[in-house]
Amino acid sequence: MTPPFSDIDLSLRDGRAVHIREISSTDEDELLQGFARLDPEALYMRFMRVVREPNVDRLRKLLASFPESGIGLAATVPAADGIDIVGFTYLMLANDRANCEFAITVAADYGGTGLGHALMSALIAAARARGLVEMEGFVLRVNAPMLRLASRLGFTVAPDPDDPSVAICRLQLDSPSTTLPFSRPAPSAG
Repeated sequence: MTPPFSDIDLSLRDGRAVHIREISSTDEDELLQGFARLDPEALYMRFMRVVREPNVDRLRKLLASFPESGIGLAATVPAADGIDIVGFTYLMLANDRANCEFAITVAADYGGTGLGHALMSALIAAARARGLVEMEGFVLRVNAPMLRLASRLGFTVAPDPDDPSVAICRLQLDSPSTTLPFSRPAPSAG
């Protein structure tokens, strides 16, 4: 059985509050809105190719696969229509069910605030809670912010032997715990 993810409220470096929670199929519209807000460079860094439109069928399959085949986490903020998703990370289990591959996207106006670190730290904790052994991700070598983040989180970063434009980031999950970078909780709404 998959252990439940405990929601996290935190304040980012710039003082903005975010709520990190498990993603569900009901988040499809918000994820599509978030996709529309990404600039072409962010889309290229995330998908490692030019992407102009979201693949809605692929998104639906991804969301439907949770929690059996992986887990997705969303960072949300209040918005006029309810919430906006300003960051999203997920892992998909490998065929051996002991290893996983991760992906992450953070909205440009939340870059450099610690949100990427918080999302990845939460995802690593969720992977460890599931008893996974290794996490890996494929990152374009020109994506210096993501490669720095991976290094700070303890990932090894090595060239992909099949593609010199890509780095493979790997983390042994039985290494010491990765913790969230912030100790102060987000202000309550009450």
